[in-house]
Amino acid sequence: MRSPRRPSRVLAAVTGSAVLALLATACTGTNATGGTDDSASGKDVTITFWHGWSQESETKAIDENVAAFQKAHPNIKVKVVPRIEDDKAQQALRAGGPDAPDVVSSFSTDNVGKFCTSKVWVDLNPFLKKDSIDPAKTFPAAMLKYSQFQGNQCSLPLLGDAYGLYYNKKAFAEAGITAPPKTFSEFEAAAAKLTVADGDSFKQLGFMPNYHGYETALPHYLSQYGVEYFDAQGKSTVHTDPKVAQALTWQKGLVEKLGGFEKLEKYRTGFGDEFSAKNPFHTGQVAMALDGEWRTAALAEEKPDFEWATAPFPVPDDQAASYGKGYQTGTIIGIARTSQKQAAAWELVKYLTTDTDAVVNFANAIHNVPSTFAALDSPKLTSDANFKTFLDIAKNPASNGAPASINGGAFQVSLQNFSYEVEAGRASDLKAGLTAAAKEIDAAVDQAK
Repeated sequence: MRSPRRPSRVLAAVTGSAVLALLATACTGTNATGGTDDSASGKDVTITFWHGWSQESETKAIDENVAAFQKAHPNIKVKVVPRIEDDKAQQALRAGGPDAPDVVSSFSTDNVGKFCTSKVWVDLNPFLKKDSIDPAKTFPAAMLKYSQFQGNQCSLPLLGDAYGLYYNKKAFAEAGITAPPKTFSEFEAAAAKLTVADGDSFKQLGFMPNYHGYETALPHYLSQYGVEYFDAQGKSTVHTDPKVAQALTWQKGLVEKLGGFEKLEKYRTGFGDEFSAKNPFHTGQVAMALDGEWRTAALAEEKPDFEWATAPFPVPDDQAASYGKGYQTGTIIGIARTSQKQAAAWELVKYLTTDTDAVVNFANAIHNVPSTFAALDSPKLTSDANFKTFLDIAKNPASNGAPASINGGAFQVSLQNFSYEVEAGRASDLKAGLTAAAKEIDAAVDQAK
């Protein structure tokens, strides 16, 4: 199972903004266009690869892929440095010099817009073109979208996360529910049926809809509505896109149907750590959960005392035909603009992101979704019916995630802050609140420019 870092994706993107603002002004010049170095002529060269993985299974998998790469490219040596957060990596890139990395990975797709516009990571389009790699035919649409900004492909996907529905089959049977819900109205009915009250609390809650309920963040709901966030000119559309207000209204209605905000929040305080055996789905405190593919490995390892299954998360009733899609995010990898060994760095990036066996081996080791079409369909991929749900979500062209922005995830924070007010009943005027949020988002984007 991957390390518990997903809840901090947006926060990390925002807290790193000061560092990246400095980079935007300090890193001038042009992107690489397929740069050369000694490796191109077969001479020995050493490159440095910084990544953020920390668990033993993760670092072991990275090291094994790097070893396979070095075997295939005996003149390129790779110095691997694990457990590097974005802020540290970008500070090193700003400083440059022999100690700066050549290849960098990041867990925060929210930062892609910053990486691309500040040119701390080079545009990989020339490298892709040189090696006749068609990104649209290689990577699923949602992954390709979150790894570029305004045509600058400054990163590539390196495994992904897909979100779907987990459900307790025992609880379903007891409630007389024979199949996972596909639409939001079916989902509301199932959540109500699965909820068993216990005074001012619950013996079992059908679903925890509150925005602090681990993965039930607003962007994960908005993906099911197909919200785009910005128009073609980069202006916020959260106040003009009716789907945003629909999502807020739907979530608020579900909160009220299941007992109200205060009651749900009180129950939520009794949940164990999200990335432990005390996760509320594992313990039976909730009968349905919105979560990512990594949860399958945790459940298989911890073996709760009920049978469980997965399905795509439901969609709005007026979009029933789109059932099967889901929110996507993942890890990205790129080449430092300051690197003097970009040809060798590209060979490593190309291998890690497009070699089918490399992608499959990494996905099998850390239980993430492969990030190429070929790897998703590989017979070597370890999968079962529950994991296949997330493979299908990843391949679904309607799946999506939050878009890249020049100032990272700040626009999500603005919208989420308003959503907390809505669910708590402190903001009744959706139109006014969303208009104010859009104004705040646009002002922040203009300032970043």
